[in-house]
Amino acid sequence: MKKISLILVLTILFISCDSGADKKVYKEANGRINHLLIVMKNSEWQGDLGDVLREIVAEPVLGLPQPEAQFEITQVPPNNFGTMFRASRSVLNIGIGAENSFNVATNVYAAPQKIVTIVGKNKEDLIAEIQKNSKKIVAIFKDADLKTVQEKTLSKYWDPTKIETFTKQGYSLKIPRNYSKVEDNGEFVWYRYHLNGDNSMELISYTVPITSEDDENGNNIVAIRDAFGKKNIPGQIEDSYMMTEEAYSPHVFEVEIDGKKAFETRGKWEVKNVYMAGPFLSYTIVDKPNNRLVVVEGLTFAPSINKRDYMFELEAILKTIKID
Repeated sequence: MKKISLILVLTILFISCDSGADKKVYKEANGRINHLLIVMKNSEWQGDLGDVLREIVAEPVLGLPQPEAQFEITQVPPNNFGTMFRASRSVLNIGIGAENSFNVATNVYAAPQKIVTIVGKNKEDLIAEIQKNSKKIVAIFKDADLKTVQEKTLSKYWDPTKIETFTKQGYSLKIPRNYSKVEDNGEFVWYRYHLNGDNSMELISYTVPITSEDDENGNNIVAIRDAFGKKNIPGQIEDSYMMTEEAYSPHVFEVEIDGKKAFETRGKWEVKNVYMAGPFLSYTIVDKPNNRLVVVEGLTFAPSINKRDYMFELEAILKTIKID
């Protein structure tokens, strides 16, 4: 027992602190979105343990033109985890202890805050615990960051009942007030947020009828997307329009949105015959009662700029969709 690591002591402290969370007044957590503080020994971080962790938390985000890790990482040894770091938004503690364990604590030193502590009896057990919980590790921190973005970005948003397409089509999306309307004609809605220069973030939404099982099973997502772009989003020259990049197959996953079967698609868009391109994220929701697909999409045009955080903000917005 004398060899129990500082990490295990921190775990016990985190759990005991969290039990009285409703009585505490927290200071605001610091740290950027998609940033992760890892607390573990330098020797472990530089060895096999660190390699295993980096494969998980530094995995590239799908659908981006240039590789960007899903988390930026700062690593500190346990004896440096003092006042300066305790208010970090996202903390991952890794270490050797008496028992194998995986624990999650919320708002221990600050709010909002998530602290995940993984302990193994030896290096092999610790690696096994990390790998067993790899998806959970990412999901915990990502979901917490999405909630934070939603609370901050959507503190002020356009009233969905004042948006013609939403009222006519019977669904809604919380669009931040700093986005400006490009189109809202009752059939589709398009809002834009101007970044620096000509760069922008775009929100687009529309519906299409379900005409086949392939529609319901996500097999026609690209065809539907390209048909919509050809009809509604023209380019700068004749016979140009927004389409899915032909040289890059999008990643499609079945997910659940607003309690309904949906498909998440991450890929790259381009404008036919024009040198313009960037990443997009869309959710195609199967609305069976109304025999239709509801599509919400976010895309970014920002050449030579990292786009991970822009796409993350768009994801947070898209996930606010509600279907009547």
